[in-house]
Amino acid sequence: MESSHWTAAGASPESTDRERVGRDDYETVERRVLVVGAGAAGARTAIELVEQGVDPEDLLVVGKRGHGDAHTTWARGGINGALGTHDPEDDWTVHAADTLNEGHHVNDPGKVETVTKRMPALLRELDEWGMAFSRTEDGEIDQRYFGAQSFRRTAFAGDHTGESLLDTLVERAQDLAIPYREDLFVSDLVTDGDRVLGAAAVDIDSGEFVAVDAEVVVLAAGGYTSLYSRHSSRDDENTGDGPALAYRAGADLLDMEFVQFHPTGMVGARYGDEWDGRLVTEAVRGEGGRLYNAEGERFMERYSPDQMELDARDVVARAIAKEIAEGRGTDSGGVYLDISHRDRDFIEERLPRMYERFADLSVDMAEQPVEVAPTAHYGMGGVVVDDVGETAVDDLYAIGETMAGVHGANRLGGNSLAETIAFGEVTGQAVAERLAAGDDSRGGGDTGAAEDRAADLHARVGAHFADLAALSDSDGTHDPEALLDEVRESLWTHAGILREGEGLAAALDELDDIRERAADLAVGDRTDRSFEFALDLGFALTVAEAILRGALERAESRGAHVRTDYPETDPDWRRSVVIGRDSVGAMRVDTAPVGTPSEAVQEALDAGYELDYHQLE
Repeated sequence: MESSHWTAAGASPESTDRERVGRDDYETVERRVLVVGAGAAGARTAIELVEQGVDPEDLLVVGKRGHGDAHTTWARGGINGALGTHDPEDDWTVHAADTLNEGHHVNDPGKVETVTKRMPALLRELDEWGMAFSRTEDGEIDQRYFGAQSFRRTAFAGDHTGESLLDTLVERAQDLAIPYREDLFVSDLVTDGDRVLGAAAVDIDSGEFVAVDAEVVVLAAGGYTSLYSRHSSRDDENTGDGPALAYRAGADLLDMEFVQFHPTGMVGARYGDEWDGRLVTEAVRGEGGRLYNAEGERFMERYSPDQMELDARDVVARAIAKEIAEGRGTDSGGVYLDISHRDRDFIEERLPRMYERFADLSVDMAEQPVEVAPTAHYGMGGVVVDDVGETAVDDLYAIGETMAGVHGANRLGGNSLAETIAFGEVTGQAVAERLAAGDDSRGGGDTGAAEDRAADLHARVGAHFADLAALSDSDGTHDPEALLDEVRESLWTHAGILREGEGLAAALDELDDIRERAADLAVGDRTDRSFEFALDLGFALTVAEAILRGALERAESRGAHVRTDYPETDPDWRRSVVIGRDSVGAMRVDTAPVGTPSEAVQEALDAGYELDYHQLE
């Protein structure tokens, strides 16, 4: 067979001599803006574009699954914004300070301020659009405690906030007649070396190739934590599409080593493999849930007597992992999370989805604890972008979990949904201004330039589609899903909650071996899941290498990144790790300085606000 090398490295006209797929053999779609990603970030960007005057027919939002079926729906606990519903002393500067403290001060302060300043107004806007927020007795948007937050600033809709948020955004987008296309897997971005020209995609339902000719591409394709064997996402999302696509197009990646392990994922040995690692929302602890080991000890008293179960996620996750490692875990390999001291009516009202889920598994949360253990949950790293989300590749933007900068070394719970909404607005405004200024990368009125651009686009997508055509129905040796599982196991083992240099180096060697075998795959046709797994494997190999190289470079422990061979936080390491390409296309590792907060946020930092957990007792 011909080599399926695309899965390991990506294809371009320079990297293959295979005959290109002709223009008559694939569909071409022309739009001014392509938004890749069906979650909150992509939806909010598209909405903002239309509200800024862009014709909906100039847009296309694409997703790998059905409309409204995105990872956003799994973000259950809440969305942050300093409304001050219960705590009027809260404001955006304290929110920013909490975010920087939780991120161990390697966040981009400007991006943090962009989110925290905008969120109160954006929460009220969502309310006006009909989002089903939980309410106080006075009818205000209710807010709850979340880990490491100084005040109650996490707005919520029961324990289904992400689902309610996405439903609201989808309804708004439909009211604005924004075009959407389902089941379209974007496999490559097309550039001329300096700017984006569009994208190549596969309709995973029909198997047809699709080229999208676009002036601007916005990547809102999620993160990369499904590349761990135990994770809170579904297996076919958060597989690194966004960062890998941007990197291959010429953008840099930032702080990929910072992977958040949520303290409370379901334990598969107790509830079944299909639920292994799935999130038990932080809202359970935010509403007073307590953690106990198998000996009945409320063990967070040892690790964090002041903030207890609502300390930072990295602190709580490591505490749970230590309890399990030292033999105080359950027979199923977890610890107990118990909210049964709360009234049944309270649990059913505040945590309806969690209550229903465990009831279906024959567990009554009002009477008994549930079993949990840490799970890979969120990638703080991502694509390097400027203040409005643009990458180093002209006209290519990245937002949501695909971008880096807001969260630093550890994400503050409730900030993921906030980031999607805030940067959706910011990027939508920036792209609308660019379009209004007439910056048409197709060549505007210059017929020759437009023809050259189109020829360049089709030459590149034709070569890429030729590689994908060779990949489908390939009669190789190795199963792409099995290799993807090997990547996941290697990352969990060597780049999980605890890391050390020798293990990280060993994982890079394992990755090289997987990459060699990925050149000889057994793949079905383009509608077969094995074809999708092969594409996922290509993204995984790129992103896993970036995680490992970043973790090996950062010779300290900070936030979610813990090196047992460098257990201390090093003040000289208050900088970011940047992953780029060297002159021969291999990964290059550099570092970059971190900015300083504004005077207003520095004042909030100096004030030393801190959560008082015992108000919940």
